[in-house]
Amino acid sequence: MPKTRLFLSAAALALALGAGFTSSAALAQGKVLKFVSWQKDERGVGDWWASVIKEFEATHPGVKIEWTKVERGAYADTMTTLFAGGKPPDIVHLASFEFQKFADNGWLDPLDGYVKDAKLDMKGWAGQDTCVWNKQTVCTMMLYFGNIFAYNEDLLKKEGIEVPKNYAEFLAAARKLTKDLNGDGIVDQFGTGHETKGGGGQYMSEMMNYTLDAGGRWTNDAGKVTIDTPQMVEGLSRWKTIVKDSLTPRDLAAGEVRQMFADGKIALKSDGPWLWPIIQKGKAKDQIKLGMVPFNPPMGGSSNVLGIAADAPKENKKLVWDFIQIATSDKFQASYATLGASPPPSPRADTSAASKDTPHFDLLVRATRTAAEAKVDRIPKGLELSFNEFAKMVMEESQRMIIQDLDPKVVAATMQKKAEALQKQ
Repeated sequence: MPKTRLFLSAAALALALGAGFTSSAALAQGKVLKFVSWQKDERGVGDWWASVIKEFEATHPGVKIEWTKVERGAYADTMTTLFAGGKPPDIVHLASFEFQKFADNGWLDPLDGYVKDAKLDMKGWAGQDTCVWNKQTVCTMMLYFGNIFAYNEDLLKKEGIEVPKNYAEFLAAARKLTKDLNGDGIVDQFGTGHETKGGGGQYMSEMMNYTLDAGGRWTNDAGKVTIDTPQMVEGLSRWKTIVKDSLTPRDLAAGEVRQMFADGKIALKSDGPWLWPIIQKGKAKDQIKLGMVPFNPPMGGSSNVLGIAADAPKENKKLVWDFIQIATSDKFQASYATLGASPPPSPRADTSAASKDTPHFDLLVRATRTAAEAKVDRIPKGLELSFNEFAKMVMEESQRMIIQDLDPKVVAATMQKKAEALQKQ
């Protein structure tokens, strides 16, 4: 989306959402909390959010939650417009790689006092350390994940291909499984599938399946940029091969790619736990099996967070905290495992029902732990505040590499210089 259109759409939403923001006294009469999210229509996790909202409204008679969807690609810009304009949503839902700027601007209410008063035990809560900014807890982590590997067993058997166990086998399989089925010169079946349309954060996450396996990291533990390395060059080369050789469909959003896989038009897919509910409603659901990704370590990391707008009226803040307490309760952490078909961040959640409903639940836990032990995250240390700019830069340089057929070694050097410049801003 062009920047002008993006700004206009963000501004329009800001006006629409801001219309309901008045004094705390008026809010007490209207009792409406604003909640903006990109996950509203997502199967599984969207159903879970709806159940949390239903519980909140049932336990808070007269209070309603106005739930608005914003597409992921426009999300950060839209939320920035809302906050900068003094009309933020009460319930703040952000990706874990973008909340840092909001916190640094003082837009997120510190939660330590709420946690202490509620005696909420966050010990062992997956990814919660990420929510600490300037020594204050400013959010609650809602998901840390590890990618799993989904493959269409029927398509592999038809070609006599074993399930890939490493990148070389994966690449060979993806090439063999990419086909023009009707001879019209157009690929109808793809070896694998990645989102290549949308925001830089998701684009970068897709790439990291290959850069991580090649041993590359954007920065080291001290926050120093480490892109211009042989490992990252190899990872970029792998990504270029997958996209340029059309082993994945191009210019599709994540939801479109996942649906293609679920319908049997893509053979191999590395993705998070949210893929399973989509598979269950696809045409090829009976053909698809799951296993550990043929990459080491698996892509993964923190996903999204909940917080409270610092400028929200005091009465609203109390209500939002009640909402967060419901979302983080043992009951709803257990239902998150069931509806979202993914490990919840709470170490106390009873996931026995999820294990019965989701046969591969132990696999999800294993993938999550493997990613966590390898300290995998989409947020490079030292680039938190400039993450959106960094991710956009990575996407643009990667697209240029593919379109102009540039040497990955040259691209890595360019990314290194631009990332270092972002750190100095």
